[in-house]
Amino acid sequence: MDDAGALRAELADQLLGDGVLHEPRWLKAFREVPRHEFLPRFYRRLPDGDWEAVTSEHPDWLGLVYSDRVWVTQFDGDDTVTGGTPTCSSSMPTIMAIMLEALDVRPGHRVLEVGTGTGYNAALLCHAVGSENVTTVDVDPNLSRRARERLHRNGFHPVCEAGDGALGHPGRAPFDRLLATCSVATVPPAWLEQTRPGGLVVTTLHRPIGAGLVRITSNGDGTGEGRVLAEDGRFMPLRAHARPPALAGTGTFDRRTTTLRFRTVADPASPFEFFAGTALPGVAAGRDMLAHPDGSWVRHHGSHVDQGGPRRLWDLAENAVAEWHDLGEPRRHDFGVSIAADGTFLTLGGRRWRL
Repeated sequence: MDDAGALRAELADQLLGDGVLHEPRWLKAFREVPRHEFLPRFYRRLPDGDWEAVTSEHPDWLGLVYSDRVWVTQFDGDDTVTGGTPTCSSSMPTIMAIMLEALDVRPGHRVLEVGTGTGYNAALLCHAVGSENVTTVDVDPNLSRRARERLHRNGFHPVCEAGDGALGHPGRAPFDRLLATCSVATVPPAWLEQTRPGGLVVTTLHRPIGAGLVRITSNGDGTGEGRVLAEDGRFMPLRAHARPPALAGTGTFDRRTTTLRFRTVADPASPFEFFAGTALPGVAAGRDMLAHPDGSWVRHHGSHVDQGGPRRLWDLAENAVAEWHDLGEPRRHDFGVSIAADGTFLTLGGRRWRL
């Protein structure tokens, strides 16, 4: 076995040991599909915050490719720059495995992937269900072209096209499964219209606070029901669903003491964070700061907070913590997802919140 093959086997065994791989088809795919063929160049962040380009000439390239890490491959939609806002990456293999397992594909299933990126995930799908059953779409024609070339070079021949992923791919519908390797603020109706009744859509909710992987069973008419998965997942948003960063708060403000820690509200590791995104719709988090498009903001200073704008966001956050406790401290996997004609909703018990 060559070095790449040994590293692939080691990564696959790690995913198996961590309990994120169960299906033999996915274990075989991770052991046999060469990730390095789809990552000839990527970027890693250095301790000083700068980005370093890593290519096959780098002595650590192959070992880094087969580590369980996400690697940025593009900034600001431009392949010639180093640094900026990441707009394409090769996802962390653990998250890829979780989503592929959640997709529950079977032989002969027709699959649409939204977000081709490097093409590596499309290759895993082709390995599992056959290239003839896989369609993959990316908004960036350059990414789509390079992914197609890499897929063909490695023996995979899915339908690989450039286009707006929010529209799906009506020419190849209906699909049995749809996997979006980008996140969305709401689930596009086209995805559920193009997924047969009983078929599955797996994607990630993109919210300013509290993202989450979701799996939805389609009704075939643009509606569906599902759940938020227990596992966390954070993906780059579908470009049409990207949100601008929160602006720094300005103007007059009130100051008061607080015992609620900022990370309780905004840290992805906090069990409250997902509920916080539900209770504080539209509120985005920055460094020790929350802000809303209506101009409301709060800056957290540890023992006290400054609040400005028309609403007192930290008061709302503290009220949400009390409500969360009253509801039994629900976690992300306690929430359902409902897609109806009038929008996408999170559900918990008899309550629902519009996304």
